[in-house]
Amino acid sequence: MDARNLFETPVTYRLIRLEYGLGLVVSAVLFFAHLDEVRWLPAVGLFAYIDLIGYIPGAIAHRRSPDKRISKVYFLLYNVMHSLVTQGLVVLAWIWLWGAEWALLAVPIHLFGDRALFGNFLKPFAVNFEPEAHPAYVGLLDRFHHAEQPPAARGEVTGAPAR
Repeated sequence: MDARNLFETPVTYRLIRLEYGLGLVVSAVLFFAHLDEVRWLPAVGLFAYIDLIGYIPGAIAHRRSPDKRISKVYFLLYNVMHSLVTQGLVVLAWIWLWGAEWALLAVPIHLFGDRALFGNFLKPFAVNFEPEAHPAYVGLLDRFHHAEQPPAARGEVTGAPAR
C-alpha cells in the first residue's frame, strides 16, 4: 500500500491489477494491429519460455510435495522469469542482436496477463507456491478492517508535520 505498509488490501490489489490490465490491452492491441508482421515462432517461444522455466517446474514440485513445501529455487526461478526487469533486459538483448519486431510484444502480453487476468505477482518465500490465503494475512486483514481509523483518516490534525 505504501513504503511503510508492505501489503495490499483487496481494493488496492484490484486497482493494481487494473493498471496491468491497461498494459495488457495496449500490448495486445499493438500485437493484433500488426498481426501480419508477427513472426510466430519467436512470438510463441517468447510467450512460452517464461512459464517453461519459471512456473511449470515449481508447479510440478508443489503438486508432488505432500506438505506443499518446495525449494526456494522454484520461487527464485518464478520471480526472475516473471520480472519486468529480467524480461525487459531479454527484450533489449533481442533488439540489440536481431532488431525490433512485433513478436516481442509476447513478453509484456504474458507478464501483464499474469498480473491483470490471474492476479499473479512475484512470489515471496513465506507463502505456498500456488496461491492460498496465508492464515497470518487473513488475520491481519480482519484486524485491519476492524481497527479504529487513524487520526488522519478521521480528518483530525495529527500535530506538527514530520521532518
